Amino acid sequence: MSQVPSFRLVWQTALMLCFGALGGGLASLVHLPMPWMLGGLFASALVILLWAPPILADYNFPMPFRTGFVALIGVMIGTQVTAELVALAGKLPWTMAGLVVFVVLAHFGNMAIFRYLGGYDRATAFYSGTPGGLMESIVMGEGAGADIRILTAQQFLRIIVVITLLPLGLSLWMGAPVGSAAGLQSAMGQSRVTPLALVTIALAAGLGLYLARLIRLPAAQLSGPMILAALATVTGVLDLHLPIWLIASAQLVIGVSLGMRFKGVNMALLRRCAWLALVSVAYMLVLGGVLSALLWQITGIEWLHLLISFSPGGVAEMSIVALSLAANPALVSLHHVARILMTVVELSVAARLLGMR
Repeated sequence: MSQVPSFRLVWQTALMLCFGALGGGLASLVHLPMPWMLGGLFASALVILLWAPPILADYNFPMPFRTGFVALIGVMIGTQVTAELVALAGKLPWTMAGLVVFVVLAHFGNMAIFRYLGGYDRATAFYSGTPGGLMESIVMGEGAGADIRILTAQQFLRIIVVITLLPLGLSLWMGAPVGSAAGLQSAMGQSRVTPLALVTIALAAGLGLYLARLIRLPAAQLSGPMILAALATVTGVLDLHLPIWLIASAQLVIGVSLGMRFKGVNMALLRRCAWLALVSVAYMLVLGGVLSALLWQITGIEWLHLLISFSPGGVAEMSIVALSLAANPALVSLHHVARILMTVVELSVAARLLGMR
C-alpha cells in the first residue's frame, strides 16, 4: 500500500471513531448500557446508512486495528483468572454438555425460523441459523449455493442484536445500566495504570496473538492473549491493574467496526433480515436462559454468568459484557470459544447428514 492510501485510511478511521465517540458520549449521557460499544455501533451505522458521505465511499474499517483491541481484551480477561475459576473445573463438563445441547437446538430452531417465517431456501436457512462460526458459515454457505447477501446480513445481525438486547434486558432486570463506570470499576479494580503496565499489556497481546495463530487456536485474537495472560497471572509473573478507559476504548473500536458492517447493505434486505434476527435471537436467549437455569441448579454457578456464557454474540463482544458486569469473564470467554468450536463441528456433521454440501 502506498503512503497516500495509508494516510487516507488513518484519517478515515479517525473520523469514524470520532462519530462513534460522539454516539458513545450521548449513550453515556442517557445511561444506555454498554454505552461506548452500543453508541459507537449505532452512530457509525447511522452515518453509513443515512448519510453515506462520499469521503467514505472507498473505506472499510481496518480489521487489524480491531484485532489489536480484541487482543487487549484477551489480556484483560486472562488477568481475571482466579482460583475461583480453577475450582469450577469439576463443574465444566455439565456446562459444556449444556452448550452442546444449546448449539444443536439453536441451529435447527433458527433453521426453522428462517425457512418457514423468512421463506429462505434450504441452504440459506441452514447456514444463516448457526449460533456461531460466522466466517465458517459464510464460506461453507457460499459453497453450498446459499444467498451470500442474506447469509452475511443474518450472521452479522445475530451478533449486533445479541449485544444490543442482552445489555438492555439486563439493565431493565437489574435496575441499572450495565457497563457503567461503576460496573467497570468493580470489574477492573484500579483505574490508574503505569506506562510500564501498558507496555506489558501490549506485549502480552502481541505475543499471545502470534502464538495462537502459530498453533491455529480458535478465536486466536482473543484466546491466545487470554491464555498467556492467565498463565502469567496464575504463576505470579504479572499483577496488572487495568484501566477503565482501555475497556471503553475497546468498546468503541468494536462498536464502530460492527456499525461499518452495514456499508453497502440494501435497506429492503436489511428490514427483511432485521425482524427475523430479532425472532431468532429472542429464541436463542430464551433457550440459553432455560438451560442456564437448569445448570445453575446442578452446578451452583450463578445464572447470570451462565446466561452470558450461552448468549450467541461474538466472543469479543460477550467478553466485554462479562468484564463490565464482573461476571467471571474468563469463564464466559471459555464457553464462547467452546461454542465456536462446537458450532463448526456440528455445522460440518449436519451439512453432511443433510446433504448441504
